[in-house]
Amino acid sequence: MSIEVIIFILYLTLLILIGLRFYKQTDTTESFLLGDRGLGSWVTAFSAQASDMSGWLLMGLPGAVYLGGGSQVWIGIGLFIGTALNWKFVAARLRVFTAYFDSLTLSTFFENRYKDPTHALRMISAIIILIFFSIYSSSGMVASGKLFQTMFGLDYRTAVIIGGAVIVSYTFLGGFLAVCWTDMIQGILMIVAITVVPIMAIHSAGGLGEANAAMAANGLSMSLFGGSVTALSIISTLAWGLGYFGQPHILVRFMGIKSVKEIPKSMTIALIWVVLALTGAVLIGMLSVPLFPGLSGGKEETVFMLMIRYFCHPVVGGIFLAAIMAAIMSTIDSQLLVSSSALTEDIAQIFFGKALSTKQSVWLSRFAVIIIAVVAILMALNPSTTVMGLVSYAWSGFGAAFGPLVLFGLYSRKTSWQAAISGMVVGALTVILWKNIGLSTYMYEIVPGFIMNCLIILLVNHFKTADETVMVEFDSALESMNA
Repeated sequence: MSIEVIIFILYLTLLILIGLRFYKQTDTTESFLLGDRGLGSWVTAFSAQASDMSGWLLMGLPGAVYLGGGSQVWIGIGLFIGTALNWKFVAARLRVFTAYFDSLTLSTFFENRYKDPTHALRMISAIIILIFFSIYSSSGMVASGKLFQTMFGLDYRTAVIIGGAVIVSYTFLGGFLAVCWTDMIQGILMIVAITVVPIMAIHSAGGLGEANAAMAANGLSMSLFGGSVTALSIISTLAWGLGYFGQPHILVRFMGIKSVKEIPKSMTIALIWVVLALTGAVLIGMLSVPLFPGLSGGKEETVFMLMIRYFCHPVVGGIFLAAIMAAIMSTIDSQLLVSSSALTEDIAQIFFGKALSTKQSVWLSRFAVIIIAVVAILMALNPSTTVMGLVSYAWSGFGAAFGPLVLFGLYSRKTSWQAAISGMVVGALTVILWKNIGLSTYMYEIVPGFIMNCLIILLVNHFKTADETVMVEFDSALESMNA
């Protein structure tokens, strides 16, 4: 057994032990889903960013830069801007508002905030969560399959199942606290790996000049404006930043922080992390062009793994390869937890017509994790699937469906539940239609979806504003934040 395998097994064992550590602290629904709203600033920051960036940061983005050159850097710029705006304008208000409206999930917050008497807003948003998180989670399963395949020569499908089983184990046991603490460990591993490896590789790659020459030979450029870059393509890639306002697995971190006083410190930590991570991912993609020429068909997404195995001692390589698995797990575990909360807190309670007991709710949440994971694994069994393609679709779906509802919910006192439902449905359908018609070739589907959602909300609000009770509660929630 190689040293890489031993390190990997030790790392995966550690994650399961963390799940066992928090098992007895997840005996209520709030503790399982939100950790009793007790996260500190460091755990919140690392957990939010690790669950955000995932395997696509270490695999999808380097692969995109490898194939597309500097024009793909606009994605990173858009993500940084979106991260900063999310922490600045959403984090504090969402923490206060979800507590004020007694909401453990985003779907419940929408219903309670907009006072939807039909439960349609809660039910439809929960269904959207299940649909797009199945796609999103499957991207992580694809990434884990490629990782194990590259490392150990395992069959791709076997690798997908092994990775999924480990993630399910600690999420099933420890819930939100296990997910957040493992995410912190994973976030540290990720940032070390993605900053150290490019530094090790830059000399062997001949520096950025050699990388640029190799790109030029393939018709690419390091320049942000090189190749076939147009104003439309820049807007399309920058628009990734819009997705942050609607990502349930990231927003739930804001909901679980101990106090709004922790948020400025968390924001600083998170932004430093993001700058380092995105810069490292871009450099890995560029430096891989002269080092590993001719990759395509999804193999371009393995360049970071190839770089680690090429430059690192087996002990260090084993740790850094564990960091890739960490990135994959840190997002999937969050998505599984949010999806299970959608099933138990939103759909199941409405279906049964009454609130479940604490024990029933917690165990239903745990088994929901298994069900959703199985669906994601089945979707991931096709080895030709790419991480970036799945992530971009799910990211746009959440951003377009939920982003405007979050922003209007936190900043507009007059938005009605009718406007919220209409905007959410139109935003989600726009993304699906735009993608399947093939228009995403010209413009990333989040742009029309987000715009249509906002326009529909404004249009419906013109004819039907919120009831007086909704406006009074909005003012009271805002006052509680300033108290």
